[in-house]
Amino acid sequence: MIGYLKGKIVSKKPTKIILDVGGVGYLVNISISTFEKIADKEETALFTYLAVKEDALDLYGFYTIAEKEMFEMLISVSGIGPKTAQSILSGIQINDLKEALKTGNIARIISVPGIGRKTAERMMVELRDKVESLAEGGEEVFAGSSGIRSDAITALVNLGYNQKIAERIVRAVLDRNPNIAIEDLIKEALTSLNK
Repeated sequence: MIGYLKGKIVSKKPTKIILDVGGVGYLVNISISTFEKIADKEETALFTYLAVKEDALDLYGFYTIAEKEMFEMLISVSGIGPKTAQSILSGIQINDLKEALKTGNIARIISVPGIGRKTAERMMVELRDKVESLAEGGEEVFAGSSGIRSDAITALVNLGYNQKIAERIVRAVLDRNPNIAIEDLIKEALTSLNK
């Protein structure tokens, strides 16, 4: 099974990319949230899931482990296949979906295009207790600095900054300087946050 791919992006569209890995081009189905994270990159690494059908092998890629885990949970629900799970992950952020499942907010789930009340209710019943075990936010495959990244985000959140804003600022600093020390990363992030 293919667990992850790392390579050069040859072609990208909001729901599909072609990734050149050692001269082989892999067609990978992605969610819109993954597309947004790789839109400005020339190369990337993705966690992958291989969906095996009678007449096709489809590869799905995810920027974070949390997104892949949520995808696997979604396809475990009766009536939800890989394409529907991809659509769900494109229509709602993982943390919003987790919250909606935990609190029983069916209205939020059926606001995702293509998801009806019965499917939302089935998701609620089958996944409510399972979403707690999901990776928090998830880490990128490719950033060698993922430990530093999560430590910096945690530090900023503990200082009172919003989680999403902290993630965005830390990602921006790491994109500019991937080998930065944790202390300098936090200092640069705080400087950006206080502008």
